[in-house]
Amino acid sequence: MSQSLKNVHAMILAGGSGTRFWPLSRETWPKQMLQIVGEDTLLRQTIKRINGLVSPDHIWIVTTEDKAQDIKFHLEPLGSSAKEIRFIKEPIGRNTAPAIGLAAISLNLHFPESIMVVMPSDHAIPDRDEFLSNLKLAIQGAMKNNLVTFGIKPSRPETGYGYIKIENTSKMGVDGLCKVECFVEKPDLDTAKKYLSDGNYFWNSGIFVWKTSKILSEIQTHLPPLYKTLKEIESLLFDSGKLNKPDKLKKLKKQEKLNNLYFRLDPISIDYGIMERSQNVLMVPATFQWSDLGSWTALDEIIDKDEQGNILKGNMVDIGSHNSIVFSGQRLVATIGLRDMVVVDTPDATLVTSKERVQEVRKIVEILKQSGREEHLLHKTVERPWGNYTVLEKGQGYKIKRVVLNPGAKLSLQLHKKRSEHWVVVAGTARVTKEDETYLVHTNESTYIPIHTKHRLENLGAEPLQIIEVQNGDYVEEDDIERFSDDYDRI
Repeated sequence: MSQSLKNVHAMILAGGSGTRFWPLSRETWPKQMLQIVGEDTLLRQTIKRINGLVSPDHIWIVTTEDKAQDIKFHLEPLGSSAKEIRFIKEPIGRNTAPAIGLAAISLNLHFPESIMVVMPSDHAIPDRDEFLSNLKLAIQGAMKNNLVTFGIKPSRPETGYGYIKIENTSKMGVDGLCKVECFVEKPDLDTAKKYLSDGNYFWNSGIFVWKTSKILSEIQTHLPPLYKTLKEIESLLFDSGKLNKPDKLKKLKKQEKLNNLYFRLDPISIDYGIMERSQNVLMVPATFQWSDLGSWTALDEIIDKDEQGNILKGNMVDIGSHNSIVFSGQRLVATIGLRDMVVVDTPDATLVTSKERVQEVRKIVEILKQSGREEHLLHKTVERPWGNYTVLEKGQGYKIKRVVLNPGAKLSLQLHKKRSEHWVVVAGTARVTKEDETYLVHTNESTYIPIHTKHRLENLGAEPLQIIEVQNGDYVEEDDIERFSDDYDRI
């Protein structure tokens, strides 16, 4: 690795809420954690794409506090390198400018001469080598104190993307990069057609490269209220470049103050807040294939279709459909004569929409939120670091789950204040802790955990342990849990 690349850090933005790929994505399992294209999830593909150019300890995940733990578990298949990846946690999502600003002040304290590569975690870029070649060009431009972005040559009059207008292509910037004239918002169809024929307009990829000190200077110039709050956060969290480690009470008070500061920030994008206002922006005309996977119809750009123009995935049978997308899971989905449709089936929700209205999926998610339904939040099967659980049935005062523990795994030592639990072992042998008592429960045996009782479930065997859990109580939601010890730092 060259000396210049040793100062490069990758900031991967992973705070998405999972609305546009519903019902496959959920708030607790957003798009970046799905395997939609390629052989891995989008987030792990993003890390693999940058790994090698940037060492694992120079990769940072920027996400919200409530998603950080799930993302850590999600990265475990990457092996030992996953433990070196660092996290920057926002108290709450406030769009990209505050997220990037928080990342910049953290990085600048420890690596003041660093270069930041800012990448969304949910884009599809199949050609890694071409991407890295373009990225090295962007890094050279950033080292000369420019803000650098990537523009995608439009292949159609797209109305769902913002655009970058460059100065005439005969006028090139630093090292062959293009000087950006302006950023423009998502156009209507007639305007998008003009952009396509003009030749000087590119899709805005949302990928950026700059010196850490440079982006902080730009924030100070163009977003002074954000900069002022970031400096307050810096003084709150750090002392002379070292992370403050106060006692527990002081830590709680500092966290409360940090939350209050962050909640007051305007939710503003880095494009609108900085890129559209700065005079120091260059663009790399990207030569790699790219999609931001902004909706289900984006799959048409990057997944091979059958002879009828369909994308058909999963357990399904089709007769005579054309130009449609069908995603199914374990349940059989049969389709006949679809035209320009999207069908996505999961165990607890099914989406059926025309392609032309697929952007309205987010409205469905909002309706689910407003009506207090869980289908926007969780899947029926929820992955956990120790295994998974599936909600089989839920009613007034009860919930029935299938719980699967991986070999050697154990739940936290915990209690519930509003529900009791009855466990029936259907495969394997469970080791159960109940207050001061520890005992084994074999297949076809059961045990009962009363309310307000400390308990723990373990799998000491070499095969997955499966139990059926019946919860009873006035409240049977997942937040009724108090942990006392935990292998996964969830106390």
